[in-house]
Amino acid sequence: MKIRRPTQAGTFYPAEAESLRYQIESCFVHRHGPGKLPKVEKTNLKTIVGLVCPHAGYMYSGAVAANAYSEMATDGKPDTVVILGPNHTGYGSAIALMNEGAWRTPLTKKTSIVDIDETAHKYEHSIEVQLPFLQYMYADTFKLVPICFRMQDLVSAHEVGNALAKVLAGRNAVIIASSDFTHYEPEAKASKKDKTALEAILAMDTRKFLSIIESENITACGYGPIATMMTAAKGLRATKTKLLSYRTSGDTTEDRSSVVGYAAVAFKQ
Repeated sequence: MKIRRPTQAGTFYPAEAESLRYQIESCFVHRHGPGKLPKVEKTNLKTIVGLVCPHAGYMYSGAVAANAYSEMATDGKPDTVVILGPNHTGYGSAIALMNEGAWRTPLTKKTSIVDIDETAHKYEHSIEVQLPFLQYMYADTFKLVPICFRMQDLVSAHEVGNALAKVLAGRNAVIIASSDFTHYEPEAKASKKDKTALEAILAMDTRKFLSIIESENITACGYGPIATMMTAAKGLRATKTKLLSYRTSGDTTEDRSSVVGYAAVAFKQ
């Protein structure tokens, strides 16, 4: 069996299991997190169909991510988790699915622009850093569908998002869009830009969201995954959105001169 081994252990999160569990729990109880450890509801998911979640090192964005995972834990347990992440490395196909080995997936090919290409996933961190949170809450009880995006345009987002909606209809599944927001700008400027983008996300307006990303030159790395998740969520009859948390790296480092923005958003039926 092929195994996609972790490439970010020891950098984005601790390499040792005990230290990793401790840091994840620290993220949950952090003042910028939900403030308590999650109590996982054992039934199927009730309302959540999608999440936006950051993917920086846990010391920077882990507490924000914990807000998203806490919201899901109280909603239920998914059988299938689809994680959409941007391609930071440039390796592999424009939109790549890995469907063998340790990342085996039930997703069938419903779109012509998604390739089966494990190369794109080999060193990519945006999907990997979500897994420890999921494993902390659900152990090995879920199936993973990882899709890595180097092509992040509106047409692709709509095609893949609509395909996901068709494949996941009637399933106990959640779609996680892995993305950080504005990179390396003064906090006041970054927060203003990100607020504008988040307003479009909360309105579930993919066209407006991608237009704002371009017109405001917002350096969110996973805008394609977010737009794809939004499209799929609407196809899965999500009607409600909730901003769970917005922070910047300045909240951790206290350096407000050059920050990265992090947001957690839930999409619900």
